[in-house]
Amino acid sequence: MNKIEAKKEIQQRIEKLRSEISRLRNAYHVENAPSVTDDVYDSLSRELKSLLKEYPEFNNESSNENRVAGKALDKFVKVNHKTRMLSLNDVFSFEELEEWDKRVKKLLVVSQVNYFCEVKFDGLAVSLIYEDGKFIRGATRGDGNVGEDITENLKMIDSIPLSLKPAKKNSPAFALGDLEQGTHDSLNSSLPVYLEVRGEVLMSKKTLVSLNKKNEKEGKTIFANTRNAAAGSVRQLDPQIAKERNLDFRAYDIAEVVWGEEMKNSLGPRVASLNQTLENSSFLLPNHSDKHKLLKQLGFPVDEHDAICKNLNEVEDFIKKFEKIRPDFKFGTDGIVISVDDLKLQETLGVVGKAPRYMSAFKYPAERATTIVKDVRVNVGRTGVLTPLAIFEPTLVAGSTVSKATLHNIEQIERLDLRIGDTVVIQKAGDVIPEVVEVLVKMRTGKEKKFNMPKVCPACDTKIEKKEGLVASFCPNPKCSAKNERYLDFFVSVFGIYELGPKILRRFKDEGLITDAGDIFTLQKEDIAPLDRFGEKSAENIINEINLKKKISLSKFLWALGILHVGEETARDLAQEFGTLENLISVARQDLASLSEIENIGPAVSNSLHDYFFDTHNIAFIEKLKKNGVTIEKVEKKKAGKFNGMTFVLTGALATMSRELAKEKILAHGGKVSGSVSKNTSYVVAGEEAGSKLTNAQKLGVKVLTEEEFLKML
Repeated sequence: MNKIEAKKEIQQRIEKLRSEISRLRNAYHVENAPSVTDDVYDSLSRELKSLLKEYPEFNNESSNENRVAGKALDKFVKVNHKTRMLSLNDVFSFEELEEWDKRVKKLLVVSQVNYFCEVKFDGLAVSLIYEDGKFIRGATRGDGNVGEDITENLKMIDSIPLSLKPAKKNSPAFALGDLEQGTHDSLNSSLPVYLEVRGEVLMSKKTLVSLNKKNEKEGKTIFANTRNAAAGSVRQLDPQIAKERNLDFRAYDIAEVVWGEEMKNSLGPRVASLNQTLENSSFLLPNHSDKHKLLKQLGFPVDEHDAICKNLNEVEDFIKKFEKIRPDFKFGTDGIVISVDDLKLQETLGVVGKAPRYMSAFKYPAERATTIVKDVRVNVGRTGVLTPLAIFEPTLVAGSTVSKATLHNIEQIERLDLRIGDTVVIQKAGDVIPEVVEVLVKMRTGKEKKFNMPKVCPACDTKIEKKEGLVASFCPNPKCSAKNERYLDFFVSVFGIYELGPKILRRFKDEGLITDAGDIFTLQKEDIAPLDRFGEKSAENIINEINLKKKISLSKFLWALGILHVGEETARDLAQEFGTLENLISVARQDLASLSEIENIGPAVSNSLHDYFFDTHNIAFIEKLKKNGVTIEKVEKKKAGKFNGMTFVLTGALATMSRELAKEKILAHGGKVSGSVSKNTSYVVAGEEAGSKLTNAQKLGVKVLTEEEFLKML
């Protein structure tokens, strides 16, 4: 492809992004019916921003990315904002935040700037107008210039004051410099004759869960997130609905404040030169942080986590600190707003397009992102299952950079209608490889290509097979190099032989020291020490580790065998049911019907166990392990405990015990431990720095236990 064709493709990509972002903005801000998550929208916007930075010739000041999202709906009375309600530019990493900091200092020609940090709430931005201390009108942001009059709905929110409280005398909110004490007293006892406050209408996560449960029963709208629930509650014509929704409010800015003649007169001879500035909040409130103080004193709720930061390091510390408590935060939030604190410096920096240069929004790592599928390759797993993987340019998702995502199987590809060249949504939770969850078909250009699964194994050229009743394709070759290599990695990880990493295992295979996992337990120090880059000490450590791990529980042994459909939980159920390996083998080979009747053991698992233990190669492998010193602990059949029938999920760091020990205690009491949250989860135990599992529990309404509450249950 020549340069002209490449540039044409870039231009087409930019136009596709603009079109899709515009459609998504309208669905989110105008219709209150988002079709994708905020993460997906942010990812597309970030790509557009990056392309326009690299190819500025395609920039268009009149394009939607340079405008405030949203517009006033016809069913509401229109409100013209005296001061435009702006959007914010986002940054998605500390590197981008540092670039913004450098630009700010360069424009101001200073080396140090005080910043003000506050939580970026996931709500609906509104403007509140007060005259002589009374609430007279409230409006949505709309397109920034024109919003919707929703005064009656806002009056139903208890945390929005209908009458202002006078600020206290000698208030730290006012910075009046060298004015005489009498002036201080007069100003501090006055209310503004006109005040415009900006803030967010909010719905708590707990309220959203309850509302969605109620709406689901009644066949009504299920809200995607707290922002859309809040917006849907006030952008309708019945104030009673807003009242019933238990909405909240947080103020974050003063757009304009005008003080009365009494205050002006108290300044005496200085008033002539100060008449104009008195109508601007910056005279009495030199900093953005002072606005927050005044808002609080006038009776508005503000974010209690806000802070003044003297440098960027303190800003980054604030971001990290809030990230730890964010999962437990009452309201939805996706980031932190960072502002230049000095209002005069804000005025110097000004506004460019839809956003102020003196303010930036740091977004926390998204669990979803968009990317372009460059290719689809097939991976051969430890059981021989062929898994197609989407290959793409390195993409940031959930705080780490990834370049591939699982497509599971050919049916999933067909269900997604995925093609090479598609723009897709990828998702990552925890340390699991990302998966493709959606194809953005509106981003297609017509050049995308369909993918077909290979007819032979990409590692050994053996003809692939499909087993009856299963979706996956398999490599049946027991000597497949890729299959054996991945099984070795899996086997030592289950046995906990941490000295044997993938590179060492490959080296041992290449040197002829091992042919399968059973040979690991025959290794001697003398076999390893002569190898290049090993030596006596390294060899001794490896052998000691292997010898320590020869004794293993039945559940872990069954899991380590790599039997199809037998994961950690199923292996534990089988061990508990049969007690010994011999009992399980006997039943699996002779009584398939009774095996299927065991709780949590369905036909797929039963058939897989039957096939595995009827294969003489597998029985020979088990005997080899025993002969080479592996001993399998018997399992005492446990009586029903206090956690019988309960399923727990552990997340975050526990202070009094490891998660592994907590897991053992739950199992000892008859409970089960799952790695993911579902409607069937009984409890989620949340420690410090709890992650997405806590968020999922809150969304599903699953009971969350603190460590202290969990300990009381034991």
